[in-house]
Amino acid sequence: MPQYLLSLYQPAGTPEPAVMDRIAAELGRLNEELRDTGSWVFTGGLDAGAAVVRADGMVTDGPYLEGKEHVGGVYVITAPDLDAALEWGRRVAVATTLPIEVRAFQDRPPF
Repeated sequence: MPQYLLSLYQPAGTPEPAVMDRIAAELGRLNEELRDTGSWVFTGGLDAGAAVVRADGMVTDGPYLEGKEHVGGVYVITAPDLDAALEWGRRVAVATTLPIEVRAFQDRPPF
């Protein structure tokens, strides 16, 4: 079954504790449903800071592009098709109130 990356675009700053508690509860229920349906592969939150490593060995602070938001977390899911993946993305957007980018993984090499 195809795999999809759901990227959460996080604005700078931290929401109020009550807002975070509601989001955490919503995501807990959503994660449980993803697991129950066999669609869950992996999820995790990301720190705002990053490092960019170049082929010449140079390491700089990241993210690579300046912006008012960063990738705050990711899901890797399986879904039968793009429409189903988009529906999971919509549900993550509702739970987090954040924009969610949905991308299909390329066909995996046979190794």
